[in-house]
Amino acid sequence: MDDHVRELVALGKEHFQRGDYTLAAGHLEKVVAKGKAFADVHHMLGVIYHHLGEFESAQAAFQRALEINPGYVEAALNLAIVCNDLGQYERAQQVYGDAVARARSRQPRDPNGDEPIDNFSKGKIANLHAAVGDGYLSVRRPNDAAAEFRRALALCPTFIDLRLKLAGALRESGDADGALAEFRLAVQHAPAYVPARVALGTALYASAKLDEAVAQWEEVLRMEPSHRTAGMYLKLARGRR
Repeated sequence: MDDHVRELVALGKEHFQRGDYTLAAGHLEKVVAKGKAFADVHHMLGVIYHHLGEFESAQAAFQRALEINPGYVEAALNLAIVCNDLGQYERAQQVYGDAVARARSRQPRDPNGDEPIDNFSKGKIANLHAAVGDGYLSVRRPNDAAAEFRRALALCPTFIDLRLKLAGALRESGDADGALAEFRLAVQHAPAYVPARVALGTALYASAKLDEAVAQWEEVLRMEPSHRTAGMYLKLARGRR
């Protein structure tokens, strides 16, 4: 996956998780237009189209997800739901039953005997870990929070919002170097994601790396000339330098 596609997928997932379905669809449709065969991308598009009431588009997206990954049970379940919405009741039962049977017969189990997890389910579990991490942060336990965010990232390493949460928890725990490293990774994974660059600039500034901080905020203003926060930070950093 090239950097631009990775960035589009990350932005699409972020908007999807926030419920910004139209924005999410815009990013994910660009991935599909590039001819990339990612089952989870098609699945997310199917969910989005279903939420928007575009049942036929949702059906096509779920079908494509199953063509790429025949054992994608979540996609089969959602396809069955859409078929029901379209009045295709017999097909709904057949599509789901066939997909479950294929998943059981073709997918190997994990070494510990557990069933493998599809990408969509990984995302849901990652969000649960993130919610626990947020809970730890609310009671000022940043180390416990960081552990939960790491578990979430182990499942979904491209979720930029999770990496920013981890960086924030590390910073709160006093691990400035660890936080800075995570902010750098966030920008590396999604160079066009402005909040990551703003946060990286802040971390660099706090570490007395003024030139690097200025470079990050200048890049933010190049992408978004009216970004007020970056402009204020940049003026502060230039005055100090």
